Amino acid sequence: MKLGMRTVALAGVFAVVAAAAMAATTTATAAAAPTATFVKVSDWGSGWEGRYTITNGGSSTLTSWQVDFDLPAGTSIGTYWNALMDRDGQRYRFTNQHWNGTVTPGASVTFGFLGSGSGNPSGCRLNGQPCQPTAPPTTSPPSPSPTTAPPGSTPVAANGQLRVCGEQLCNDNGKAIQLRGMSTHGLQWYANCATNASLDVLAHQWGADVLRISMYIQEGGYETDPRGFTDLVHEYIEMATARGLYAIVDWHMLTPGDPNYNLSRAQTFFAEIADRHRDKVNVLYEIANEPNGVSWGAVKSYADQVIPVIRERDPEAVVLVGTPDWSSLGVSGSGGGVDAITANPVAASNLMYVFHFYAASHRDLYYNTLAAAADQIPIFVTEFGTQQYTGDGPNDFTMSQRYLDLMASKKISWVNWNYSDDFRSGAVFTTGTCASGDFGGTGPLKPAGGWIRDRMRTADDF
Repeated sequence: MKLGMRTVALAGVFAVVAAAAMAATTTATAAAAPTATFVKVSDWGSGWEGRYTITNGGSSTLTSWQVDFDLPAGTSIGTYWNALMDRDGQRYRFTNQHWNGTVTPGASVTFGFLGSGSGNPSGCRLNGQPCQPTAPPTTSPPSPSPTTAPPGSTPVAANGQLRVCGEQLCNDNGKAIQLRGMSTHGLQWYANCATNASLDVLAHQWGADVLRISMYIQEGGYETDPRGFTDLVHEYIEMATARGLYAIVDWHMLTPGDPNYNLSRAQTFFAEIADRHRDKVNVLYEIANEPNGVSWGAVKSYADQVIPVIRERDPEAVVLVGTPDWSSLGVSGSGGGVDAITANPVAASNLMYVFHFYAASHRDLYYNTLAAAADQIPIFVTEFGTQQYTGDGPNDFTMSQRYLDLMASKKISWVNWNYSDDFRSGAVFTTGTCASGDFGGTGPLKPAGGWIRDRMRTADDF
């Protein structure tokens, strides 16, 4: 009888051990499965930025992914990135893009979106299986909360895919619009000035519509580290997208002035950028910043070879082509002016020509050239300053306002140089601002920064 009881007892022990082993195996299997975790990157009261991270903890490669979740009534999603979105009522479905569906064991991918309302995702499923429990809402990376809530509709949400209609930039409803925004300084020098915190300020406090991502080719830029600078541009496109801003990818060639010198580099770079971001509606391609020392024929030859690389991958995006003599439409030299362009235009749709000016140096001749050209060809002012053409010296706000009034009347979009704390007067922030990370309000602004901020904050006519 005692032997029998011992046998039963041992059987019970074995059963417990087996159950524990099975539970451990089940737990290990669950831990090893792919997971999707959610975090709130930022929250401004009426809305928030959310991010899902899909981590492949398993032993086999994911070849595609799908994340489904619910949002409560009154909460919705507008702008999103790194994924494709579908919706059935309050059930949202995100699937991979063509370039980020493969997730090898141990690797992760992320996608994000902007939410309107105060609700959080629930009922998450990854490829039909429950997601890992969501992380509690946090703010990462840290950034100061915007002092004003973002507009109910971002520039991209309001306008969608841009196109050129006649001589003007139009939104997806065919309405002529004007975009206004800021250009970064060279990313090789001032990447710390374009951060989550500073771009929150640009989008939510300044009311910008567009960010120009200025990537120099020479001067310590792209040619020194093509992979690193390409990845940096990818990152800034996502940061602009997250805030509902349009993003101009600026191939900032300057010296040497012939864009054909960097032709093969440009084709390689724009092929990857256009391939990665072809499903976005907010990316514009500025393929040659300031051609100089060459004729319009040389610039057109370059454009004829770069634009097809973009069009093959992103057929609808707006392309911006620099013009002779530092994008002055030839007025600064012997580039032939607007007549040379109209006599031999680039044969491409959704294309605009670039004009740059600095108000303290470029006065009536430049002003009149811009005014006349805008009635003949589509113009986008992708760079201007209120000071001298060096980006330094005293500001001429009177002449600058003349230009702004002209561009408003003709709906010419513009971007100001530059969103950094460079020591020159054209940089909007005082020296040391970017290291401090405190970009909000008017305290850290130079006179040029305060002036342009005030004008950008006026309401858009969307």
